[in-house]
This record gives sequence, structure tokens and C-alpha cells, in this order.
Amino acid sequence: MKTYTAKPAEIEKKWILIDAEGVVLGRLATIVANRLRGKHKPTFTPHMDMGDNVIVINADKVQMTGNKRADKRYYWHTGYPGGIKHRTADQILEGAHPERVVIKAVERMISRNRLGKQQMSNLRVYAGTEHPHEAQSPEVLDVKSMNPKNTRSA
Repeated sequence: MKTYTAKPAEIEKKWILIDAEGVVLGRLATIVANRLRGKHKPTFTPHMDMGDNVIVINADKVQMTGNKRADKRYYWHTGYPGGIKHRTADQILEGAHPERVVIKAVERMISRNRLGKQQMSNLRVYAGTEHPHEAQSPEVLDVKSMNPKNTRSA
């Protein structure tokens, strides 16, 4: 018995559309990360970019459990002494780029190397309902119906 390894010619990428409205952020991020890595496929090979292209819409309507919306902080450093800054998840979601919360959540679940960067390039996140990928005819993945814990009302 030999271990199966997928070859680049055998990899088939699909386009998947996920609506994030009312879905809990962490649960959405794990599903998206698994799709980007390709772990849902029986031919999964860890060192290859096997994953699908994922489109996430309504990222501004994503939900968080508990007080995470007010308490969760995203930090960055300016490069100057004492230059650590932060924003809460609520400030980012109410700001100009609410899709960055979803991108950061998925990014932190993907490995931090060249392969991870390549897999993250297959993720497209949009704050509203419109996206420019209609020509790829993405198939809809209903995350809400997968598990009752995936949704939460505001």
C-alpha cells in the first residue's frame, strides 16, 4: 500500500459562495479555512494547494458570541517605542473595512508560510451582498444549516 500524493494536474478547484449573515465568526472561519486547505477532499495532500476558491459575502453582518464584539482587540505596532495600538472588533465592523475581521480570523487558522499565503489568495471577502465572481458560477454552501450552533441572532 502506497501513500497517495496528488499531482498538480489532478487538482480540481471549485468556486464556493458563503453568506456570512448571522453566522458566528469562529465557526465560519473554521469552515472557510478547511475549504481553503482542501481538507474536505478525499485526495487531500498537506503540501499542495488543494483548496477551493471561497467567496464570503455579507462579512459586515457576521455575529460574535458573548461580549467579543466589544472586548476582542486587534493589535498592531507602529514601529516606534510605545507604539502599540488596538481597535475592538466592533470598531472594525462599524468602520470602512468590516471584511478584515473575517480575513484575520481565517488567516490565523491557516499555516503561516508560503503555502498559507498561496491558500489565502483563494479567499475573497466582501462586506455587502455583491461580488464580481458571477462568471465563475460559484456553488452556494449553506453554513447556517450545517449546525444550529453556527447561527446567532443579534
